[in-house]
Amino acid sequence: MGQMKIGLILGFLGFLFLDGLLLCTAYNVHHYSFILKDTNFTRLCTTKSMFTANGQWPGPTIHVRKGDRAFVNVHNDGDYGVTIHWHGVKQPRNPWSDGPENITQCPIPAGKNFTYEVIFSTEEGTLWWHAHSDWSRATIHGAIVVLPPIGSSYPFSKPYAEHVIVLSEWYNGDVKQIIDYAMATGGDPNISDAYAINGQPGYPNNCSTGTSYRLSVQSGKTYLLRLVSAVMNEEMFFGIAKHNITVVAQDGAYIKPITTSYIMITPGQTMDILLTANQAPSYYYMTATPYFDNSAPFDSTNTSAIIQYTGSYTPPASPPYPSLPNVTDKDAADNFTTRIRSLASAAYPVNVPKKIDTRIIIAVSVNQILCPNSSCSTPTGNRLAASLNNVSFVTPKIDILQAYYRNLGKVFDRDFPNKPPYAFNYTGDVGNNTVYPSQGTKVRVINYGAAVEIVFQGTNVGNAENHPMHLHGFSFYLVGTGYGNYNATTSPKTYNLIDPREVNTIGVPRKGWATIRFIADNPGVWFMHCHLERHASWGMAAAIIVKNGPTKETSIRPPPANLPTCS
Repeated sequence: MGQMKIGLILGFLGFLFLDGLLLCTAYNVHHYSFILKDTNFTRLCTTKSMFTANGQWPGPTIHVRKGDRAFVNVHNDGDYGVTIHWHGVKQPRNPWSDGPENITQCPIPAGKNFTYEVIFSTEEGTLWWHAHSDWSRATIHGAIVVLPPIGSSYPFSKPYAEHVIVLSEWYNGDVKQIIDYAMATGGDPNISDAYAINGQPGYPNNCSTGTSYRLSVQSGKTYLLRLVSAVMNEEMFFGIAKHNITVVAQDGAYIKPITTSYIMITPGQTMDILLTANQAPSYYYMTATPYFDNSAPFDSTNTSAIIQYTGSYTPPASPPYPSLPNVTDKDAADNFTTRIRSLASAAYPVNVPKKIDTRIIIAVSVNQILCPNSSCSTPTGNRLAASLNNVSFVTPKIDILQAYYRNLGKVFDRDFPNKPPYAFNYTGDVGNNTVYPSQGTKVRVINYGAAVEIVFQGTNVGNAENHPMHLHGFSFYLVGTGYGNYNATTSPKTYNLIDPREVNTIGVPRKGWATIRFIADNPGVWFMHCHLERHASWGMAAAIIVKNGPTKETSIRPPPANLPTCS
């Protein structure tokens, strides 16, 4: 009898153990291998060697389900160090695999490898990954498809098929040499020579019409297009001739469906778009054109692909081309972006913090740094720079995360200002005292669990323009935007706290402001920067440190054993 009781107890304990093991491994684990290497490509009648992942441009697509985990072994067969960032993946408690160079890790040296553990949590929809070293993300990037968990479905009718669409930029020159030269001389980097859809510039670019990306569709069927903007320095309008499209998600979160003839998407953003093939069987151009509200140099070309209906018909000699807004059409951009709202349903609730613990106001500016004897290659003779709260970010030699975790001194300062150092008419006439920023590696430390509000205030310092601001480690709510100077009394009255979009990258309007809110429940070091690469290179960045919570489960995980070392 005693033996039977012991056996029953052991069996019950074994069941609990197995049940717990099943619960602990409820997610699926995926393994990928990226080999970063130089590969020859020919575009615009020009052949060059490009730094790529697995010889592809765009790179491989990662497929997971909500809550899964991916291990990506990155082999660096290039000539210089590089890191990979998983854009929009929150990486709970795991900043070690977030990827920005010398922020959360030192680069993977040439000839070495590092395995990233990519932890998915609440994200669902389309995200993307890209290199986060110098300008290598121009050629090293790809999509991440996060499907609903098994047993769940989309909050819209299941599409007939799904396709990834990546917008990017082609440079005839070597992108690393372009940014290295610009940083050495202090001037504006060369603009790209073309945009591309899935790696092809398409019509009307030189030597490109015959190689356009083509998407085959069947009449009456609905397709889910997973759109990624890997463009380096410009916002883009996007549309399909004679077809309306319906946007159903942005940045890995569902939104109330928006039916439109065009969208505006900033560098770093993703959108999930439904296309119904409801026109006469033929060819139709799918096109992206720049939206640029600034006087700086920019790539003014267009890129296109072809939507090609299946069936028997005579292809048109000249397919219809969509009518997209003008390159400077601010109203068209606003008319689209202001329509975006979270789904805010019972299945996809919105949890906007109402009572704020930490409020930060950040002035976003393009600046100058004095060069000796006005020796830099700009009209003023000064170096081009950029700043947040008049601090131009300096990337340290040792990554901030390691310095924070190991209590290493003299790597960063904890005094990033929580408001501009002095108030001025941010969007009006600005004086010389706003032109020249200080330089430093500054972070803002935030308590675990704090409800945070950040107001990004665009300025008229230098060349005012729309700034796509991205925060690593979080999805946040965009609760308000407006033009002119933010007013602490009147501006919050315009906030949307009911169904604001939950995103990871937002556009700060030219000469305007944008407010985000989130709960600081992800301990670690997290980079915050403009996703226009030239601005990030000039110092439009800072880091946020979220302190550990009270338990092991609310604290940073230990570092991996094979973390790249700093040289």
